[in-house]
Parts: sequence; C-alpha cells; structure tokens
Amino acid sequence: MFNRNRGLRQVAAIASISSLAGGCGVLSSDSSDDAGPIVVGTTSAPSTLDPAASWDGSWELFRNIYQTLLAYPNGATTPRPDAAESCAFTDRSNQTYRCELRADMEFSDGHPLDARAVKYSIDRIKAIKAPSGPAGLLGSLDRVQALGEREVVFHLNQPDATFPFVLATPAMSIVDPEDYPARSLREDGEVSGSGPYALKSYEEGEKAELVGNKSYKGFAKRENDAVTIRYFQDSSSMVEALRDQRIDVTYRGLAADDVVSLESDKDEDLQLVEGSGTDISYLVFNPKDPWANKRAVRRAVAQLVDRAAIAHKVYKDTVDPLYSMVPKGLTGHTTGFFDDFGNPSTSKARQILSEAGITERVPLTLWYTTDRYGSETALQFQELKRQLDDSGLFTITLKSRPWKTYRGGYEKGEYPVFGRGWFPDFPDADNFIAPFVGKENALGTPYPAPKITDVLLPHSRGESNRADVEKDFEEAQQILVDDARLLPLWQGRQYVAASADISGAERALDPSTIMTVWHLYRKTSW
Repeated sequence: MFNRNRGLRQVAAIASISSLAGGCGVLSSDSSDDAGPIVVGTTSAPSTLDPAASWDGSWELFRNIYQTLLAYPNGATTPRPDAAESCAFTDRSNQTYRCELRADMEFSDGHPLDARAVKYSIDRIKAIKAPSGPAGLLGSLDRVQALGEREVVFHLNQPDATFPFVLATPAMSIVDPEDYPARSLREDGEVSGSGPYALKSYEEGEKAELVGNKSYKGFAKRENDAVTIRYFQDSSSMVEALRDQRIDVTYRGLAADDVVSLESDKDEDLQLVEGSGTDISYLVFNPKDPWANKRAVRRAVAQLVDRAAIAHKVYKDTVDPLYSMVPKGLTGHTTGFFDDFGNPSTSKARQILSEAGITERVPLTLWYTTDRYGSETALQFQELKRQLDDSGLFTITLKSRPWKTYRGGYEKGEYPVFGRGWFPDFPDADNFIAPFVGKENALGTPYPAPKITDVLLPHSRGESNRADVEKDFEEAQQILVDDARLLPLWQGRQYVAASADISGAERALDPSTIMTVWHLYRKTSW
C-alpha cells in the first residue's frame, strides 16, 4: 500500500518566534514589486511538476501553485476547506465524504475548476499509479462521484476519519483535465493549477518563478506579488547566498553546523524563526537477518542507544531525543522506550542478551544513505557504532549507499539494520504508525502486527474526534516498544532563516511543515 519517497531534511535560522511575532503588530505588508520578488532558498528541489508522480519534497512547490479541497489556514491543526466551500462526512461510519466547491472556480489558464476536475484529478492518481506517486495514500478510497458542477462525493471502502487529512496533502492537488492526460504524466514542463501563485517559469534544479494568481479563490491571503524559489545543492552555498543577500529566506537543507553558526553570529541583518517539527529519524531491524530478527538483540540495542548524545554531539541540539514513533505535539505521543528501558545501560543490555542465551558479541551491520537526510547522517551512524561497540556486546559494521540504490536495497531485504527518516504526510498519529506495519509498508520489510492493523487502526479511523483515539495509539506504540522492530532516535525542529527586512516567516510553516510562501513580505514601516 505504501510506496513513499518523501525526504527528511534539516532546516535552520536565527531570532525567536516571540520576538518576530511581537514586532509584526507595528509593521505593514507591502505587495508592490518595487524591490522585486522575495527570493527563497532551499535544497529540496522538486522531482516532478505533476502531482500524480510525487510523494516527496515536490510538495513544497505544489502547496503554493496548486490547490487542494482542504488545507491548513494559519494556526489550524486540522484541515479546513480551501478549493471547497465546505466538506464533511455525511454518515456515522465515516465512509462517505462530501465536498461542495466554491462557486466560479478557475485554473490559472482560465479553464473552469469544477467537480469533474476534482474527480479527474483523484482518479488519474489511481489510474497512473506512478512508482514514486501518492496512490498509496488512497487505499481507503473506493470511488469518486461528481454530482453537478460543485458537489464531489468520496465513497470509502472502510471507515477512515483521516481521509480529510489525505485530501489536504499536496498529493491531492487539483489539475486541469484539459492539460493533464488521464493515464500518463504531463511532461511538457508546464503547470495548470489554481493555487495562490501561477508558475511563471521553471528551470529544473535551478529556480521556480512564482507570480500571483489573480483568479485564485481560497483562504490564503497573499502578502506579496511574486516569489522566486532557488534550489541549492548544499547548505553552505545556500547560507553564503543568504549572507550575500542574493536570497531573502532559507528553508529545508541547513546543516546543524550552519544553524549553530548563524545563531552565534548575532548578525543584525539576519533573523531566526524556530518552531517544533514532526520529522523523525529511526532505525529499522530486518526480520530476515539471523541476528536482527532476535527480539533480545533488538531490545539490547534499544537499551544501549544514547539519544541525548546523538542530539548533542552530532546535531548540536538542533534535534530532540525521541522515545516513541509518534513525535511530541501529536495526540498519542508517549515516552514508551524511555519508560521501558530508562537511561542507557550496558549491564541491563547484557542481562537482556544473557537471558536469551546470547553470550558472544553480536555482529550487526548498520546501513545508511549518504545523500538523503543531511550531512550529519554519517556522523550519527559513527556515534551509534561507538556506543554499541564500547558496550563490549556488539561488533558493528557500517555501510552506506546513495539514496538511488539504498532504497532498492532495503526493499529487497538486504540490510540487517538500516536508518530511515520520516516526514509526515499529515499531522496525525496514524501517519506515524500505519505506514510501517502490515505486509506492504513504507519500509519494504513486512511487519505483521495484527492487533495494530486489524483492531487498533480500524477503530481509531472510525473516530472523527482525533482526541478520542489516544488510547488506541498508546497501545499500538507499546506493541512497537515491546517488539523493538523500529527504534526512534530523534525528532527534528523547524527553523527558517531570513533577512531582517522579511516578515511573516513565523506563520509560513503549516502543520505538515510545508512552507506557504504567501505569508512572506518585506517590512515597510517601523
């Protein structure tokens, strides 16, 4: 079901949210083009311009140039209507979801955006089923109906209260049926969307020029007329561009050293916005490996790993130790691994192994990718090796590959233990558990967990009030702790670095930590 490719990356910046937010009351926004477009730098370049092909960082661009039925207005933690005027389940079982579109909607090319276009957009995702695409998000969708010009009805094959969250992902962007083939991807490099911006020009791997879409109808209030997004290969070149005032804002891609450097500079021309993040890093144990499939081995590793040391020594405290797969800030978060294992302890780990009859040093090979989750990844695995080797209980070998071949390796079950990162599709505990369990999952390694897949997740998806599912997710996470098949390491923080004359950065990251560039503007009065 799950076949996602969305990367986990670090971001960073310089001044506090409170100081920025406190100053916004005396500033005014200016949407004039006198100073040119606001220039945003990122290392997260799109892999495609077609939403049917993307389950990755391309969503950053999509959120601003396409439109979804629902999205997240500033301050919202649950989806609200955007292209839609209203949306709701119409039955008690959460299997029929109805949306009514805003009146007189249009794409940026002037073609009508109606219920037929919405149905067409969702149907083509399932029809194309691109290997790197988001069809896996639509597992609970049976069919879509377009009733008249403005009514769309989604019929689900099972209760699923998380379906509105799915519709709010940029993967479900609405496209123009006149320009996007029904059963193949659009390949002309053009975009026909209905978002706050239209794509004026695009140079792959270089830049995207966005201009205000005058036909946009939705909740977004655009505070600028134009934004240019520049794509960088690495953090250092992006930071240099920020210091040289060739870009105004950075997001996604700043290494921990750059965060610390920018923060210590006390440069009055730069500012820092820091917020909580929901991206996580974790280890996966492969049940096909003769050592990793032993519960005692996995639990001994869990007993030894020092998350605080990784956060401090490797990431310079730009991340936080994590003790459950569901991160802090979401309903259902626990500290299960700390509750069960406590502080790192060699004596307790030795006891776990000896009780299972394991007395020799355990050989394990840990794999990581060299080019997916930031330059600190290699250092993180070196620290893990040091911790496990120094216990005298393990002999660790490290191996790595570029992401292009790394992913294929873990999907084939080649790695005994491997590192992964997860950037959520939507901000709900479901998205930190469901993708990792079952026969087909995002890990490529089957993880039968019938109590989770057959009982707890179906029950939780029947609850529209997500606050009522806390016990389900707590129980699911305790199962994960007991198995120790997945070992959470840290939770990221989100930062945005910007020039001092840029405002709105404190509102620019939505709950799924995607930047909504319409919030950015230049300060014009003090």
